[in-house]
Amino acid sequence: MSDEKSMCPLRYLTNTFGGKWKMPIICILASKKPQRYSAIKRKLGDITNMMLAQSLKELEADGLVSRVQYDEASPHVEYSLTVKGEGALPMLTAAAEWAIKEMGFENMKAYCGECATM
Repeated sequence: MSDEKSMCPLRYLTNTFGGKWKMPIICILASKKPQRYSAIKRKLGDITNMMLAQSLKELEADGLVSRVQYDEASPHVEYSLTVKGEGALPMLTAAAEWAIKEMGFENMKAYCGECATM
């Protein structure tokens, strides 16, 4: 974003975390264990490769996700949350708790494996 300082904070929030996939990706990465692309895709289920790649690139560009490429005998890439990404977890946890209450659930763990890691 070219002019974040003059942007409404809620607009910044929705630009950063908006969309169907960004928050679930962050929840998966909240386990503090680096995740491979294929593991993230498997946990999300019905996301396309294009959408996952785009979401990860946007999260990386916003400084929330770190991408490390290993050029070994079997090359792979791992993703993890940055310090900035970890800083967003209390806000996302509070949002999930609000949703649990509004949806009438006792806890999210029984319904959403990704959110249970926060």
